[in-house]
Amino acid sequence: MRTKNLLTIIFIFTLLLIFSYSTFAKECENQEDCQKKIQEYEQKLKDTRLQKNTLSSEIKLMDTQIQLTTLKITTTEHEINTTEQEIEKLGARIDTLNKSLDYLGKILIAKINESYKNRETNFFDILFSSGNATTLSHKIKYLKTAQDTDRRMAFKVQQNKDNFEEQKKLREQKKQELDTLKIKLNDQQIALGSQKQSKQKLLEVTKNDERTFQSLLDKLRAEYLAIQAIVSGGGSESKMRDVKQGEGIASVIGGASCNSSGQHLHFIVKDGDSVVNPFSFLKSVDYQNCSGPSCGSGDGDPFNPSGSWEWPLNPKIELEQGFGSTWGVRNTWVGRIYSFHNGIDINGSSQDVKAVSDGVLYRGAFSGSGGCTLPYVKLVHSGSNISTYYLHVYPR
Repeated sequence: MRTKNLLTIIFIFTLLLIFSYSTFAKECENQEDCQKKIQEYEQKLKDTRLQKNTLSSEIKLMDTQIQLTTLKITTTEHEINTTEQEIEKLGARIDTLNKSLDYLGKILIAKINESYKNRETNFFDILFSSGNATTLSHKIKYLKTAQDTDRRMAFKVQQNKDNFEEQKKLREQKKQELDTLKIKLNDQQIALGSQKQSKQKLLEVTKNDERTFQSLLDKLRAEYLAIQAIVSGGGSESKMRDVKQGEGIASVIGGASCNSSGQHLHFIVKDGDSVVNPFSFLKSVDYQNCSGPSCGSGDGDPFNPSGSWEWPLNPKIELEQGFGSTWGVRNTWVGRIYSFHNGIDINGSSQDVKAVSDGVLYRGAFSGSGGCTLPYVKLVHSGSNISTYYLHVYPR
């Protein structure tokens, strides 16, 4: 029965989405109108974020994001259409200039040939070949007119040539702008798809139930506060032993556990007093990116390791959430609790956790809300200010 009701909700949501998309398209008929609407929805988005954390406000927020992205897509489509028309006009103008240059070039060549044939003519030739002063005056005037015409013709050819090159350059610039706009449109369409999937996922997870949604928020809030406390030194820690790089130090807890809705390793790198991006230290590895709306969706968090450390889990690595302002923060209810993810959430081919460096291993735990205790291990790296944290694990 619940499955049937859920499918009904999703079906209704899809119909509303289709209806709303056509409505937004009608609201936005030109670029100026689109920009005004975008500003309105951006303000609406800010106002919605300030509302109480309820399921209805979260759905309203997602709807506003979808509306805003839809308007941005319409704006980009307008820009693409305008740019394509400009390129077409420039092409026609270039074709006209090319024909004009060809025509003027032929005339100029003919003039040059004529001047070449008359190159021996000088003032004395004109003087002695003229029967009288009137004829002489006419010949000198004709010669001057011909010379002026040649100069004007040469100037016009050069002017048309400069204009021709300028129009070609402008057309290339417009083509580059068009390529950029098409990339922008593709990114916006991907973002819209992600936002729609995110809303559908929220309805599936919560079954459109406010209590379920509040429970999700409570668990996420408790996990966030616990992790912040651990990184700040608030955990209860005891020294275990010295370890070598690659040595087994813990096991990832299977399934849901304290402050974790599902199996994963939350891996943190701390340099002195600051958390830093783990990808700066970890080496390239075989992986699957599941940090977006679905695994391999293409719009998840960056996976860009550039260091030399071996991974704390055996490959193939599955990225559940990246570092910093993640896809989940930007597109899901996770953003209601925190705006910055201070580590990476990963799974591997096994639950074995390994030390990424030589150092001293500490067992740790933090007792959060409701008597829940989050277990972890900490590795203080030898010869540096770096420490690494491995959360949601059983120490070995």
